[in-house]
Amino acid sequence: MSDIDDQALSARIAINAPIAACVTQAAGILAEGGVNEPRASARRLVAAACNLSPSAMLARESKAISGEARELLLGYLRRRLSHEPVSKILGQRSFWKSEFLVSQAVLDPRPDTELLIEIAVEKLAHRRHEPLRILDLGTGSGAILCALLQEFPTSTGSGVDISADACAIANENIERHGLAKRAEIICGDWTDLSEDEPWDIIVSNPPYIATGAIAGLSPDVRDWDPRVALDGGNDGLDAYRSLGPLIRARLAENGLALLEIGFDQAESVPEVMAGFGLTVEAVNRDLGGNPRVVVVKK
Repeated sequence: MSDIDDQALSARIAINAPIAACVTQAAGILAEGGVNEPRASARRLVAAACNLSPSAMLARESKAISGEARELLLGYLRRRLSHEPVSKILGQRSFWKSEFLVSQAVLDPRPDTELLIEIAVEKLAHRRHEPLRILDLGTGSGAILCALLQEFPTSTGSGVDISADACAIANENIERHGLAKRAEIICGDWTDLSEDEPWDIIVSNPPYIATGAIAGLSPDVRDWDPRVALDGGNDGLDAYRSLGPLIRARLAENGLALLEIGFDQAESVPEVMAGFGLTVEAVNRDLGGNPRVVVVKK
């Protein structure tokens, strides 16, 4: 948390300052407050306060910020200094090819998770126009489900989440992207899923952080993502132990399950899956070189 009080913060963003100067001033404030990637945060917050797209803001950098926009920006900066993620401040996040609504009720969808979509599109390219059935377990914002339905245009899907607030956000995103006729959100525990027909694609970004490691996470994650979406139990594997038998029972014979994992779970998650008689085809790495997605078949 920054030691900058409200009065000092207000003094740092000059009245009628050019937009470019506001970005520099805001970035300096966030850097002092220990915020990661302060300039990137500053640019997004200034653009949002001015109601401009990033490209439009570039063309207006010499224009003075309005009084209303300045007040909005000061409010955004106070929140960011508390390590509230920019996406939660603005209420939306870019994921895959779209913008999705987010809130404190859902895990912030991150670029690394897009690997789930990439692998599904690559491995099932020959079935892209088949009426596949897609199941997203722990759907959160519904971003993964929506992205897959956009890539597989004749498919249908269901997202399951235990949080009623998360389900509300997921339903909003489904409506927002015109997918209501092809998707449904089921609010409840995925172990209680009653649907018996097999699923062609099962995906999940489950909670996989060991309980004891949560305190050491970045405050952007620890304090603002829902605990239920982070806490994977004592060893971080509780969710995979419940996913294993569900995948075994519900995955189609020629189907594919894609599971996001933690950086240190490249061996442990495959072992859990193998214990349920499932075949791990691959452990895929993200752009940072970390193990990220386990590909599972029957």
